[in-house]
Amino acid sequence: MSILEFLDPKTLIQTVGILGVFAIVFAESGLFFGFFLPGDSLLFMAGLLASQDYFSITWLIIGCSIFAILGDNVGYAFGRRVGEKIFTREDSFFFHKKNVTRAQIFYEKYGKKAIVLARFVPVVRTFAPILAGVGKMHYRTFLIYNIIGGIIWSAGLTLLGFVLGSTIPDIDSYILPIILVIIFVSFIPIIVSYVLEKKSS
Repeated sequence: MSILEFLDPKTLIQTVGILGVFAIVFAESGLFFGFFLPGDSLLFMAGLLASQDYFSITWLIIGCSIFAILGDNVGYAFGRRVGEKIFTREDSFFFHKKNVTRAQIFYEKYGKKAIVLARFVPVVRTFAPILAGVGKMHYRTFLIYNIIGGIIWSAGLTLLGFVLGSTIPDIDSYILPIILVIIFVSFIPIIVSYVLEKKSS
């Protein structure tokens, strides 16, 4: 599979199956090297394929929610263990300090709510739970927001794909523009934040 095919949600899901979807959701939610994975579009496409009887929408939502929550917990534990060392870690193929800085700004701005809001912001959603661990957020508080965010993100995007796939005839013809819209919308918070930073500097 080429890198372009790997990043195409439909090809990816059909290749790895529902267990692969769970694994990708887990990795993107809390493993620092998972930031490049196509989480939002993957969930939407999985929901759309569920509307075409590729797999059960119920098990898809349950599984994605569980693995999203577990992924964030791993990220939190990693942050607690590594602590401030993450800010001095050398850049590598999978790790860039600018991603940590971006997530830190987001985390400092929104506090506990960042654990929920970050679910809908690529890159930031991977590093937010890690930074919650670095900042030693009370685990019970983190867990509550983690569960809320994991369920809203997983259920929301998969159900969106499922509903559109069930109601729009020949939706396959519109997949590319829909995914592009999802990707664009998910980057709006980062774009707005960047513009506001430029204006204030």
